[in-house]
Amino acid sequence: MNATPGGADPALWLPEPWRIERVRRELSDTFTLELQPTAGGAPLRFLPGQFNMLYAFGLGEVPISISGDPEADGPLVHTIRAVGPVTEAMRRLVPGDVLGVRGPFGSCWPVSGAEAEGCDLVIVAGGVGLAPLRPAILHVLRHRQRFGQVCIFYGARTPADILYRHELRRWRGQFDLLVDVTVDRATQDWAGRVGVVPRLVEGGGYDPQHTLALVCGPEIMMRHTARALLARGVRRERIHVSMERNMKCAVGLCGHCQFGPHFVCRDGPVFRFDAIEALMTVDGL
Repeated sequence: MNATPGGADPALWLPEPWRIERVRRELSDTFTLELQPTAGGAPLRFLPGQFNMLYAFGLGEVPISISGDPEADGPLVHTIRAVGPVTEAMRRLVPGDVLGVRGPFGSCWPVSGAEAEGCDLVIVAGGVGLAPLRPAILHVLRHRQRFGQVCIFYGARTPADILYRHELRRWRGQFDLLVDVTVDRATQDWAGRVGVVPRLVEGGGYDPQHTLALVCGPEIMMRHTARALLARGVRRERIHVSMERNMKCAVGLCGHCQFGPHFVCRDGPVFRFDAIEALMTVDGL
């Protein structure tokens, strides 16, 4: 094996070509790509919460959380919000086009070990933050008997911004889940809750002393959600958040994603709240 920077696996430095099998428009600025390996390529195994670096040839690459089912055979799934030139170019791709993929990278949601099994789960997402949590939710649904009460709380800016609307409706229809959705601003045809998502964690039938919380969304939303969970009695070390930073190398060498003493690409994106609480409460964050 040839030497590579940092001694990393060469697969983590060189993008492999993956072909787009399907494009699904989710919201006005958000879309889902389903990818298949090109001839001779192997399926990619990942853990809930990990991300890939997706490379648009000639433009560059961006870190995107994997949003598919980690235990299912099928396409590699990424839900992407178009926020810059690379993701805007990806929004124009069609089935048959090819992207480069590096990964998977990063830490994961702790849903498959002793820390979670037998406990109540509170899963809180804001906006597109539901995409990085979707693999954890699918894992929990696949192994529902291993967990206690499961609460999924989701918030969006408006009803038009609700991601995975059909899945949320399907999950809500299950008798062994509590799914609650709120919007910041209602429209005339909205009959659901109005308000910020941290308020939802004040309810729910979970036992705070035996709860594991997973939170993903804008940083201000995660900060207030963590405070609401703490007020309910959930312990700091039992709250996990997913951070987003400008990741370039994805293996902790370039320094673009430094977050205090941490590198998000290497030490995250999933962190225990007690490990980064002081950083999240710095003025301006």
